[in-house]
Amino acid sequence: MQVNRFQLSFLVMYLGIGNISAFASGPSNTTDEKLEVQSLIKMIQSAPQKLNYSGTFVYQQASQIRTSKITHHVDANGELEKLEILDGNSREYVRKNDEVSCYLPDSKTVQVEKDVTQEVFPALLARHATQLPDFYTFKKGEVSRVAGLECQTYVMSPRDGARYGYRLCVEKQSGLLLRAQTVNNHDEVIEQIAFTQLKLGDIDKNKIKPSFQNLSQWHIENLTVQSNISSGWIVKSLPAGFVKTKELKRVISAPPSIPSGRKPPNSHQVIQMIFSDGMAAISVFIEPNMEQHSEGSLQQGAMTIMTKRQGDYWLTVVGEVPANAIRQVVNSIEFKPK
Repeated sequence: MQVNRFQLSFLVMYLGIGNISAFASGPSNTTDEKLEVQSLIKMIQSAPQKLNYSGTFVYQQASQIRTSKITHHVDANGELEKLEILDGNSREYVRKNDEVSCYLPDSKTVQVEKDVTQEVFPALLARHATQLPDFYTFKKGEVSRVAGLECQTYVMSPRDGARYGYRLCVEKQSGLLLRAQTVNNHDEVIEQIAFTQLKLGDIDKNKIKPSFQNLSQWHIENLTVQSNISSGWIVKSLPAGFVKTKELKRVISAPPSIPSGRKPPNSHQVIQMIFSDGMAAISVFIEPNMEQHSEGSLQQGAMTIMTKRQGDYWLTVVGEVPANAIRQVVNSIEFKPK
């Protein structure tokens, strides 16, 4: 699943293994099985882009739970999408094709970023996901119900220890993903995301607007992002199947307020490299030495974070993969001058 997006874990929603039938199994898939899996993948990829829908979904990562509402509309002019974060500090994201505006009412700020791909649930799979059968086996599971809608379950089992497994529940008529579960090598659900309410079709385009008033008085911050760069940083050893999908350079501004007694940091550049196997993602962040960093690792549900100092830089690797895969990446990052 995508970094900084949504996955979940409810033990009570385990699927009965006895109801699973072969869909594409074994160490090697036949050509027909692989084509069938690739057709399934394309359907799951295209449904969130071509459908009009509005719904509420819940994301659980270990002990953390977050509820969000998404509204999506598509017409001849492209896609419009609104994501509302319903827990904690109020936040809304409005996407028009590849431009996203983030509304932060506490600071009355709008952050605008361009060249953004659709990564929010239910848009789960990356563009190159057709290679997934090389790294996961697929099995067709039971028919279930999510948010009152019938869905077909598909079980993805990893072929190695560098990734987790997944259980996807896909709406039978539209192909829209309704639930995604991440499972570890003990077949335990460690993260989950699922719709709790969903309406398909007949979405009022006018509802995809920010909910806040007096926006003309808000501060607009254009996030400085350079896409498709070549920074000179490389990862020499990636888990099998992971390829670089994007490399960005961002300018991180100093925060508007700093606790008393602390020196405010200057604005600084952060390099981000994103790698994916089509399902899971790993992000590498490279930034100048900052006082607030420290070496270490953190595990939260399926998410692993490792931070390491290398010369005058801090390397942070974040990914929805087992710790051994993150360790492999963080220990193989090098700078190769052009």
